[in-house]
Amino acid sequence: MIVDCHTHIWTSEEQLGRALGQAAPASGAPRCPRADAEAHLLATQAAQRVFVLALKSYYLEAEVSNDQVADYARRHPERLVGFAAVDPTRPKEAIDELRRAHEELGLPGVTIWPAAQDFHPTNSAAMRVYTEACQQGMPIIFRQAIGVSESTKMEYARPYLLDEVAREFPSLKIVVSQLGYPWTEEVIALLAKHRNVLADISGLLDYPWKAYTALLAAYQAGVMDRLLFGSNFPYGNTAACIELLYSINQFSHGTALPAIPREQLRRIVERDALGLLGIEDAAPPPRPQPDTTVIRIEE
Repeated sequence: MIVDCHTHIWTSEEQLGRALGQAAPASGAPRCPRADAEAHLLATQAAQRVFVLALKSYYLEAEVSNDQVADYARRHPERLVGFAAVDPTRPKEAIDELRRAHEELGLPGVTIWPAAQDFHPTNSAAMRVYTEACQQGMPIIFRQAIGVSESTKMEYARPYLLDEVAREFPSLKIVVSQLGYPWTEEVIALLAKHRNVLADISGLLDYPWKAYTALLAAYQAGVMDRLLFGSNFPYGNTAACIELLYSINQFSHGTALPAIPREQLRRIVERDALGLLGIEDAAPPPRPQPDTTVIRIEE
C-alpha cells in the first residue's frame, strides 16, 4: 500500500498569511498553487492513503483549520488521514485544541512547525504540548520548510534540537519532514539514535542531487527502514514523486558512484506508515447530525 505522508490543502492564499513571503513572483505567476479538494484528490490518486496536514501559526498569521481538514477527511474516510495543527506559543489553547482535534474531530496525529511558529522546539510550553500528544497517542510531524517566507526562523529548524525531545518522550512518534533538508545528516543521526524518530522525504526530490546523496547516506547508515514517502502536494504529486524516487540512481550510471538498491526505494514507497505511527484505524468519526426528532403535542 502506498501512503503519501505529507500533503496540504487550502482554499485561498489568505489562509497562508505571511507563509507566502512578502513579495509575489516577478514572473507574474500565482503566489501559491491551487490546493483545493478537487486538485488534491487528482494529484494524490496514486496513493491508497494520504495524510492531510492542517496549519496554525500566529507568528505568520496563517491557518488551515483542524475543522477544515477533518471535514475533508470525513468525506473520504477510506483514503484521507487528517493531521491537526496546534501552535505551542499558546500552550493552554494548543493543549485544549489537541484534545478536541483527537477526541471530537478524530484527527489521529498533529503537526508542528517551529520555524514558522517562532519557538524553540524544547521550550517549556512546547514540552507541555508534547506531553499531551503522548497522552493522546498522537504522533507529531515536525514541518521543516524554511524557504516559504523571509520570516521563518532557521535557528529553530535545526533537526538536532529534536534530540532532547526524542530522549524525553521515547514513546512519542516523531516524524521530521523533508529528511530535515538542508540538514539531512543531522536527521540521519537522529534516525540511527532514536527508534521513535522517523523522517519523510517530502520536498526532498525537488533537489535530485541532494536527494541522491541524502538517501545514499541513509542507506549506508542503515536507516532506510525509517523513511516515509511524501509528495508535498501542491508542490508535487504522488505519481511524479514516485517516478523521481525510482530514477534517483541516474547520478551513478556510468560512474564509480554507488547505487541505492531499487528494492530499498520500493520499500520507501510501500512502507506501512500507518502501522509505524500507530494510527492504523485512522478513519474520522462521522459528523454528528442535528436532532430532527419531531415532538407531537397532544391537544
